[in-house]
Amino acid sequence: MRWLAIILCLMTGGVASAQTTSLRTLDTDYSAASWKAVGRIDFGRGAFCSGTLIAPDLVLTAAHCLYQPGSNRLWPTDAIRFRAGLRDGEAVATRSAKGAAAHAKFDPIGPLSVYNVAHDVALIQLSEPISTFDVPPFYIHNDRIAPGPVSVVSYGRDRANAQTRQKQCQMLAQLGDAMVFDCDVTFGSSGSPVFSHLNGRGRIMAVISGMMDVEGQKRSVGMALPDRVTEVKRQLRLQVAPLTAKVRRITVGNGQRNNTGAKFVRP
Repeated sequence: MRWLAIILCLMTGGVASAQTTSLRTLDTDYSAASWKAVGRIDFGRGAFCSGTLIAPDLVLTAAHCLYQPGSNRLWPTDAIRFRAGLRDGEAVATRSAKGAAAHAKFDPIGPLSVYNVAHDVALIQLSEPISTFDVPPFYIHNDRIAPGPVSVVSYGRDRANAQTRQKQCQMLAQLGDAMVFDCDVTFGSSGSPVFSHLNGRGRIMAVISGMMDVEGQKRSVGMALPDRVTEVKRQLRLQVAPLTAKVRRITVGNGQRNNTGAKFVRP
């Protein structure tokens, strides 16, 4: 089923849209202090995604980020670098990767379907742990998910050198294990954490898989995480290598590939 048809069926007009706030650049030590675990993942030269530390040596991001754009090759592990809290060229901590795994059920050449978005989850294991004193990791949201306010911290095209935060956007609909948001993301925001704020410090309820244009309105999509993260952790431990398949990541829409990893769709 097409995303457009699903969204138009499930979205109600004006779902809390007036409460959605604008992006704010975290350009001071004070504003960025709580979000140091969100960083930029650099792949080779020029490509990047967003990612979040969820353990001293584990970074959560989107599965499609691990595939090189415009080819059927995966990024070699030694080409992956995580820079926690990157701002104006300075990171709180920088680590290379020693391992990475995308969810085994994610299809890099498949459509932007509910099933594929629901499995667009990956973990990167860092070469050395990052001190939790310096960078406290975020936890995964394990409670019930309901439409309503969330927030996003991300990097992206034209804002690649500092985090931006949307203090409040909306989860509009849940489609199985996939979710639709009105959060303001762009190329490079793939893998960005979507936070719930029900119990004090934010918990990650989804990561951004891609974005699409629905009748002139930008919508982002992500997935429910607890089961997917557990499954990818198991892959990483067992050194299962879904990344060895000869596959390529698609960019849906105008057919142009973008080296920052996000997908953009115009139904």
